Amino acid sequence: MEIERKYLVKSIPDNLDDFPCRIMEQGYLCTAPVIRIRRDNGRYELTYKSKGLMVRQEYNLPLTEEAYSHLLPKTDGRLIRKRRYMIPLGDGLTIELDLFEGDLAPLVLAEVEFPDEKSASSFTPPDWFGEDVTFSGEYHNSTLSQR
Repeated sequence: MEIERKYLVKSIPDNLDDFPCRIMEQGYLCTAPVIRIRRDNGRYELTYKSKGLMVRQEYNLPLTEEAYSHLLPKTDGRLIRKRRYMIPLGDGLTIELDLFEGDLAPLVLAEVEFPDEKSASSFTPPDWFGEDVTFSGEYHNSTLSQR
């Protein structure tokens, strides 16, 4: 189960170099249901996500680099490239700050995953977060891949 809130970002923290950064590339084999392949630094995976906005079923399966390379030309739409900074938030939470590259730049989104719906619903974001777009499918990566 994936329970997350998603936000546009008003201002990017100045100290990003202080946090771990993951270089990501992902493409979509299908968007309804979501079936995604992803390269995350040196890790490769296939992901299934159910319908939903704040709460969705999510299953991740490991892929080899060869399997990823074989599936990559079969993706539909835009290949998404982004840098993801992992920023600790306290209470065991982490901000995943995505800086999109290519034709999606300068889009910046922040996601926070939660252990349960109650925590997600009562979350107060940091001041540098902008509009809450959790309940808008417009900012799902699968949607961004098709625009």
